[in-house]
Amino acid sequence: MNATVHDEKVRAAATWLSEQHPVPAHVVNVIKAKFALTALQACEACKLAQEFRAEKRASA
Repeated sequence: MNATVHDEKVRAAATWLSEQHPVPAHVVNVIKAKFALTALQACEACKLAQEFRAEKRASA
């Protein structure tokens, strides 16, 4: 797989996670399983989801 596919998967996971209220328990494991990511990619998705939430709050 190339970097673009990985980036798309991380972004998809981040988008999904940013819409979860409340955030699921053991979120890294959930994201890894749901989106077939590595632990590092799941952590990147968590960080990106936080940025998405912050942007959403700032624009509200």
